[in-house]
Amino acid sequence: MNIITFHVVRLVKALGYSLQGLFEATRSEPAFTLEVILFIFLLPIALLLKLTLLTKALLIGSLLLVLIVELLNSAIEATVDHISLERHPLAKKAKDMGSAAVLLCMLNAALIWCFALL
Repeated sequence: MNIITFHVVRLVKALGYSLQGLFEATRSEPAFTLEVILFIFLLPIALLLKLTLLTKALLIGSLLLVLIVELLNSAIEATVDHISLERHPLAKKAKDMGSAAVLLCMLNAALIWCFALL
């Protein structure tokens, strides 16, 4: 197998793992599912608004960032739960910080949308 074939195979496998992650998050994480629904609803609005391309990119990017941070938060929660279901202050801290990151990301998206639409 030559080097190009090797990297193409790696890329295809990585894409498969990513799609599995998206499917799993949509199936098992209600918050992520809701955020995907909001993304699907808001994406065409962002595209149809008479705004500059940069503003449209900010609107869409802020929505994608919410999905990304939610996936990372879900990964943190799954990892913490895998390590132990026992209550521990550090486990709570990790989960709360992940949740706070999602909250800040959503606030960021809301502010970007408000500023863009004003």
